[in-house]
Amino acid sequence: MTPPPGPPRRAPAGAAVLREDVTEAIRAAVFDELAAVGFARMSIEGIARRAGVGKTAVYRRWKSKLSLVLDLLGAFATQGLPAPATGSLYGDVRALLEVASHALRHPVASQVIPDLLVEAARQPEIAQAIKAALLDSQQGVVAQIVREAVARGELSEDADPDRALDLVVGPLYWRLVVVRGELPKGYVDDLARSAVAALKA
Repeated sequence: MTPPPGPPRRAPAGAAVLREDVTEAIRAAVFDELAAVGFARMSIEGIARRAGVGKTAVYRRWKSKLSLVLDLLGAFATQGLPAPATGSLYGDVRALLEVASHALRHPVASQVIPDLLVEAARQPEIAQAIKAALLDSQQGVVAQIVREAVARGELSEDADPDRALDLVVGPLYWRLVVVRGELPKGYVDDLARSAVAALKA
């Protein structure tokens, strides 16, 4: 005979289940804290206070503020930007610039990205994470735009995706992240036309 089942086993003491809603609240609090005080002054205590949780809830998930920020940047990198599919090189470049300009003008991003770029000069881990989150994902999108433009005959087969990335997104980063100026009316349209003309030259 098969013995009757025993009582249900209890989870070992200390095996805490990490609630996803708490994790998301902490992640949101990190962006707010970065925007408010910057990476150097950011603290686990401040993050926990903004998230409405205890410090232990943060430390159960991340060992330090650096590991927390690196995790967030890594998650951002895996999301990536959707590759436009408008059917023309100008349309794809214009769509990419529109998405990127909205992202870079977001109040949190406009504060967080410059601060992390400063920290990247001091901490190689942050530099690598920023490269993955901001550069590598956009390289993939621009490479696809170039491939499809080549297939349609809009660009020559030796078109360089890295040069395309510099021409398309570089001026936008310069104006919004470095200069931190407003975009004049029609700027995205003009930049898209200029980038396409340079790529075809």
